[in-house]
Amino acid sequence: MSHKDCYHCGLPVANSDIGQFQTVVLGQPRDMCCPGCLAVSEAIVNNGLEDYYQFRTEPAKKSDDGILTKLDKLALFDDPALQEEFVFDEGKHKQIQLTLEGITCAACGWLIEKQLSKVDGIKQVAVNVQERRALITWSELEIKLSQILTTLKRIGYEGSPFNPDEHEASYKREQKTFLKKLGLAGIMTMQVMMLMTGLYFDWFGAIELETKQYFHWVALTLTTPVVLYSGSTFYLGAVKAISARTVNMDVPVTIAVFGTYLAGIRSTLLERGDVYFETICMFIFLLLLSRFLEHRSRHRAAQISANMMQHVPVSASKLLTDGTITDVLAKRLVVGDVVLVKPGEIIPIDGQVIEGRASVDESMLTGEFNPVSKSQNSVVYGGTVCQDGSLTISVTKTLKHALVNEIVRLQSSAMANKPKAAQLADNFSRYFVVAVLLISACTYGYWSLQGSTEAFWITISVLVATCPCALGLATPSALTCSMAKLNRQGILLKRADALEQVTSITTIALDKTGTLTKGKFTLAQTWFAEGVDAQNVLALAQALETRSEHPIASAFLKSTSPETASEKNAKQVPDDQAEAFTVSQFEVTPGGGIAGVINEAKCLMGTALFCKVEPQDVNIDANVFLTVNGRLLAAFVVSDSLREDTKETLNVLSKTHELVVLSGDTQDNVNTVTQSLPIAKSLGGLTPDKKYNAVVEMQQQGKKVMMMGDGINDAPVLASADVAIAVGNATDVAKTAADVILLGDQLLSVPELIETAHKVKQKIRQNIGWAVGYNVLVLPFAVTGLLSPWMAVVGMSLSSIIVVTNSTRLLGK
Repeated sequence: MSHKDCYHCGLPVANSDIGQFQTVVLGQPRDMCCPGCLAVSEAIVNNGLEDYYQFRTEPAKKSDDGILTKLDKLALFDDPALQEEFVFDEGKHKQIQLTLEGITCAACGWLIEKQLSKVDGIKQVAVNVQERRALITWSELEIKLSQILTTLKRIGYEGSPFNPDEHEASYKREQKTFLKKLGLAGIMTMQVMMLMTGLYFDWFGAIELETKQYFHWVALTLTTPVVLYSGSTFYLGAVKAISARTVNMDVPVTIAVFGTYLAGIRSTLLERGDVYFETICMFIFLLLLSRFLEHRSRHRAAQISANMMQHVPVSASKLLTDGTITDVLAKRLVVGDVVLVKPGEIIPIDGQVIEGRASVDESMLTGEFNPVSKSQNSVVYGGTVCQDGSLTISVTKTLKHALVNEIVRLQSSAMANKPKAAQLADNFSRYFVVAVLLISACTYGYWSLQGSTEAFWITISVLVATCPCALGLATPSALTCSMAKLNRQGILLKRADALEQVTSITTIALDKTGTLTKGKFTLAQTWFAEGVDAQNVLALAQALETRSEHPIASAFLKSTSPETASEKNAKQVPDDQAEAFTVSQFEVTPGGGIAGVINEAKCLMGTALFCKVEPQDVNIDANVFLTVNGRLLAAFVVSDSLREDTKETLNVLSKTHELVVLSGDTQDNVNTVTQSLPIAKSLGGLTPDKKYNAVVEMQQQGKKVMMMGDGINDAPVLASADVAIAVGNATDVAKTAADVILLGDQLLSVPELIETAHKVKQKIRQNIGWAVGYNVLVLPFAVTGLLSPWMAVVGMSLSSIIVVTNSTRLLGK
């Protein structure tokens, strides 16, 4: 860079400005072209990050001359109303995904992470240079979002909230670039091969030396754009790796390409020696082809979940209080709004049906194509299709927190967690690259000492043939394809390494209510204390259960209850006592019951232990009791029925796993449900801590435990299990503790999960086995000179393509 070019952005500095805008960088005064670049460079230097200029591979983006004025406008991002759309609450902290503008290389990502990590209040920074995105977690008590964006602005980068549509557009731009490079390499490879193959096999007959040299010059001319443009992807990767003081598979590729290219130029200029221009073109073309296939398979895998947002309509028909309907943006709907969905329309938001009946296609979420009947109080999800009938829906979640959005976020988090197999493969590939470079150097040294004229070309063959591209693709390609397949079946992984752990599970522990059973409860029998009013007591129970999220509550929210003999003994209470009940000081005890104060009386409702009563005091086999100020007023038998696929699922799982039921229900009820099922052990009457202890005890015995549950009381045990699965319409607490979420209502998804996990393990082993086996097999041929460079190119590329193709077979199974 000349002294008349801006040291920061590389643009020319006007003669009148030379010396006016200067910053001392790396011990020398550097000219800048404008106040904006001066401000950014000073910020970089003042924060001790001068290494950015040493490691960068391209100049930075020109800074805005009005940078200091525009910083004030970023304060708009502190508006809570504006943040509501793109900022997520993570407990004590907040989190945002930013699209970054101005990133040109890996050094930019390094600079951003180093700069932001030094700012008080920022808890985590992760920059994805390839996707030009950053995930930032911060404490709102210590720093504001505008200050984070200001910090980015001061070092020359623009940050804005991540937009999924932009991510898709970014992929398409990447794909176009891939296709341009691949197309150029393919066309030139065909042309160069026609020329050079004709020369090798003497297809042109006896031609003069001048004509042969002319062909060499033509081949060099055609090869140059392939080397400089099509192959640039590999060189940038190698430069970034070396800048970070490490090596990757791009390093031997770069050495091989430039070594062969420069040797060909030398032979062409000196008019002696061999040229392998067709080998270079073919090498770059096949390597690009394998990476393009990997790129496309990754996208194909990711878009199954990421493109779920495309199912959500932009607009919604909002029902106003005066009965009129107006079209609004779906993302502007708030909790409590009412929308109307007509037959054939897509439901725009998560909500609860308040009027109407219809069949809804939820296949985009669950993978099940049978429509689900929806009526009053049913839960519906944005992106699903109302096939027939109209639904009036009350919004329960904004679009930001809708299920489809949560799936996309969870999937991104899952892909960030690498399983041990992937980590081992990454580490091994780095060491393998170092080994390849050492073996290549030793090979060159040996053949040179032997006086062989082919020493250089033998070394190139070693570099190309043993390039561990296939090894680097072995694990990630299989994981992305398997996660895509599971998403399509309505199985959402919160962490990719859970698949690895699923294969080692020996024991499956299951909750009963809502897991084995439907979770749709009814009052089978009731008992009332003598002298109380049955209807009044039922109203009191309903008032308590209205505040509860437990599935049992639904049994009490129905207008009628079964008549029992005990009701005949219950006397009527005067009308002035049958007043509406207002609950205060409401509390939930997971695994026990609920409590509240009604008319200054302490009411408990739940298990016998929780209510401190003796079950034998009633003449029915009750599992729910109600006391007021310690007096037992009523007892209920709340029944449930098995899911349709419970028996079939457990029959499949029992062949390979020990099955255990851990339930908070009474032991008698648990035995009744499990007596016809292939359950090894059934434990009832367990509190959340007893469930937790039961799983810990099994783990201490050397068992690997998978826990399946759906309720608040299952959260502790789900968190303690080796793999946790939230089943069906699980509570938010259970979903948070789980590693896997079943979006559908089918237990048969669990055997599919286990089967897929074993297939993934098998594919990874096959891929790694093939990649390592190929390199070990081909190395002796390359080192001994039996493998020419073009043969090495074909073998290496086919090895990578075989690995990617083998992984993509998971998508179709």
